[in-house]
Amino acid sequence: MVVVGTFLFVRLTLFLIQYIKKSDERTIYIIPFLSLIYCCFNPMAMALTVNSLSILFFISFLPSTLSIILKPPAIINFGDSNSDTGNLISAGIESLNPPYGQTCFKLPSGRYCDGRLIVDFLLDAMDMPFLNPYLDSLGLPNFKKGCNFAAAGSTILPANPTSVSPFSFDLQISQFIRFKSRALELLAKTGRRYERYLPPSDYYAKGLYMIDIGQNDIAGAFYSKTLDQVIASIPSTLETFEAGLKRLYEEGARNFWIHNTGPLGCLAQNIAKFGTDSTKLDEFGCVSSHNQAAKLFNLQLHALSNKFQAQFRDSNVTYVDIFSIKSNLIANYTQFGFENPLMVCCGVGGAPLNYDSRISCGQTKVLDGTTVTAKACNDSSEYINWDGIHYTEAANHFVSDQILTGKYSDPPFSDQMPFLLSLKY
Repeated sequence: MVVVGTFLFVRLTLFLIQYIKKSDERTIYIIPFLSLIYCCFNPMAMALTVNSLSILFFISFLPSTLSIILKPPAIINFGDSNSDTGNLISAGIESLNPPYGQTCFKLPSGRYCDGRLIVDFLLDAMDMPFLNPYLDSLGLPNFKKGCNFAAAGSTILPANPTSVSPFSFDLQISQFIRFKSRALELLAKTGRRYERYLPPSDYYAKGLYMIDIGQNDIAGAFYSKTLDQVIASIPSTLETFEAGLKRLYEEGARNFWIHNTGPLGCLAQNIAKFGTDSTKLDEFGCVSSHNQAAKLFNLQLHALSNKFQAQFRDSNVTYVDIFSIKSNLIANYTQFGFENPLMVCCGVGGAPLNYDSRISCGQTKVLDGTTVTAKACNDSSEYINWDGIHYTEAANHFVSDQILTGKYSDPPFSDQMPFLLSLKY
């Protein structure tokens, strides 16, 4: 009976902690008095209760960032193809054909993948709906829980005439500002008519702003610059990124979730272009220069994130080390159930890369006098790389699972507190 009673007391306390509002944190002090009353009626339970309270108080005084990150009312996402759910396709700049989307959606969904992206798995874990792309006007998009401004090919720096995407980080933020202004205008003018489809005003301050961008700035720079020149350009690129963060802050954003960039040298596209000389490859077959630049970019991005947090004390900045997760996956791929760390699932040419830059996944072209089609492999779950640039759904699932352990975040959040997360797998 003592154990049962203590268990019920702990459950009641957890319930109170979960629903204590940030604006009235003094409510937490009722818990010791509840404990005292309980122990008076159950003296034998005192030891169990004290131990339970020590754990509960540790949890209750964790930074508010934790609950905000894991239970946000809305998600606003910025980035490139790593998190684009359909913007570049909706803009009519590119098109995707089968087998894109085959694993999950059974047809192309606007994602540069055979199925779901990292952002999809993260939202699913937060019990949130997938994000509708800002530019997709069909299918009755619902933006109540957030909006996605990421577009494939996008960069931190402003686009130039040769850019794949015109939607640079700054332009995506301008789109968000327009979205916010128009949404609030509609809600104010039409009463409750659009409440089901648009976020209320308080969601913009309480929401989570996810950012995954920078990969194209680094990878693209290598086509015209040396390694030293690419490294020298990183500070100015991150100055533009910081200016974007400040614009978002001025618009009321307070909770930021920032992904660093992955091991670019391990993408088949870069290996095929810059790795023809084996001396330029590392022990895993990746282009050393690209990974070196990515590491330096990430080091400075991490410093920028800490600087921003210190400068704007009411903000919550979480930096996520995607590079380490993906590098670990590639280095130990068999341990995680994969069979091909670098070879492309949907491509042509066969081993070792099955990649040809002249033809994209799903296309049919005449190459060297022969008609060829870039077809998908039989089982994409055995592959890390989908099309030479992007990861498979299986790899994205692995990466998201690792993110959710909290071990790759700064500040970290504990994987020992599952009641704060609605994990579905």
